Amino acid sequence: MTNDELSPLKKTANHIRILTIDAIAHLGIGHLGGSLSIVDVLTLLYYRHMDVDPLDPTRPDRDRLVLSKGHAGPALYSTLALKGFFPVDWLHTLNQGGTRLPSHCDMNRTPGIDMTTGSLGQGLSAAIGICLGNRIDGRSSKVYAIIGDGETNEGQVWEAAMAASQFKLNHLIAFTDYNKLQIDGFMHEVMGIDDLNVKWVAFGWFVQRVNGHDLEEMDVAINRAKAETSRPSMIILDTKKGKGAFFAENRVESHNMAIDPKAAEQAIAMLREAGI
Repeated sequence: MTNDELSPLKKTANHIRILTIDAIAHLGIGHLGGSLSIVDVLTLLYYRHMDVDPLDPTRPDRDRLVLSKGHAGPALYSTLALKGFFPVDWLHTLNQGGTRLPSHCDMNRTPGIDMTTGSLGQGLSAAIGICLGNRIDGRSSKVYAIIGDGETNEGQVWEAAMAASQFKLNHLIAFTDYNKLQIDGFMHEVMGIDDLNVKWVAFGWFVQRVNGHDLEEMDVAINRAKAETSRPSMIILDTKKGKGAFFAENRVESHNMAIDPKAAEQAIAMLREAGI
């Protein structure tokens, strides 16, 4: 990736972080930590890798994303709004009565959402179903999925892992948002999942582990996953929960936290000043 390609992606990620903090702060409470930890991978997918069209969001041969950790919907909404799937001013309706942007992703309400999610553990299975449907229909579209590290405690994730390997779903590229925290505490205290690399390799996946806030590292990993011809891919993202909001970074309570308006304003000002 050249600097001319990297620089606008960094600016886009910065913008998405600002929109996400602003949207949740406008509501006053929300899933800030897990939203901010996936902003960089969402930026890379929607602005570099995914074949999608905001003017035709249900095109049958499009690439699809299943955000299994559906509580991180605010980050995806900000990404989609900035991409042009719907007006940016919708973001201030987040999780309010009559909104098109509920707290967790809903494909029946929001343009650009490919799968309703939020019941943790189920999204990877849904992504596998989409892949198999594409295979039946003769489409080679990619299906991307993002799961949480806490979500990986769910047994259904590993049932899905076996199935994807069995069916040799090389068009499936999944990511684990490994921010080391879940709703009840640190991962190693609640239900440790290391060594993730070894686990996914054992289930027959092509596995890579990268810095989930380094666009260049992730770009290389996604290109390698795209080139895989016989296995599904898992890209483990080492991330920081609440990345970009100083008051939320690496804090357990950032999973679903009340937002102080002044703190949100300060965080947004810091991001703008960074001018990435």
